[in-house]
Amino acid sequence: MSENVRELMRQEVEVRKCDLNVAESMTDFANRVNDWDVLLFSPGTMKPIGRFDKVPFSDWKRSVEANFISQMELLHKLLERRNRSFPNGPVVIFFAGGGTNSAPVNYSAYTVSKIALIKMVELLDAEIPDTRFSIIGPGWVDTKIHRETLAAGVNAGENHAKTVQKLKDKDGMTPQQTVFDCCNWVIGSPRDVVSGRNFSVVYDKWGEEELAEELKADANMFKLRRHKN
Repeated sequence: MSENVRELMRQEVEVRKCDLNVAESMTDFANRVNDWDVLLFSPGTMKPIGRFDKVPFSDWKRSVEANFISQMELLHKLLERRNRSFPNGPVVIFFAGGGTNSAPVNYSAYTVSKIALIKMVELLDAEIPDTRFSIIGPGWVDTKIHRETLAAGVNAGENHAKTVQKLKDKDGMTPQQTVFDCCNWVIGSPRDVVSGRNFSVVYDKWGEEELAEELKADANMFKLRRHKN
């Protein structure tokens, strides 16, 4: 058990383990949750790191399951247990990654899973109108996921040196508190502003009324779309 978990328990937060790789664990967890207001999904792995045809496909498949499929399975189990009376409706938040507007090499399983999550929040928003679904791109945050790139060495390509430099200099890193602030903004915002959309913590002017009005007026903003079609 990590020190962070111990600290949560000292603050009298109820902590329960849920293994997204084990169906029985997800079912047991879902059966213990009732009338939730906010669901925040934050699991993720960049493994396997390497060119698609050079990594074991079983590892690639397992990554997509952890980064996308298992989260959808747990959400499916929990949706009927939501608190529909929560102000603005209950809200589900996921975390995005890089690759929406580019093609990062050596991270295909992670990238395609994050793209799937971005599209899924739009689909869920269209299908389930009494609940809000959003996804947030936090930028570079100093979390343990970057250790996977460090451990991958040359298999990470140019991103290895970039990650080493980022973690060393802390230049352009997103403070965790800023990520929390963005999540709280989503939680407190109406459906026509945040639901079905992908927000960048770093580059979007979330929290500003001007952006909120633009989002209300344009249903296509901050969603996956073709460019210059």
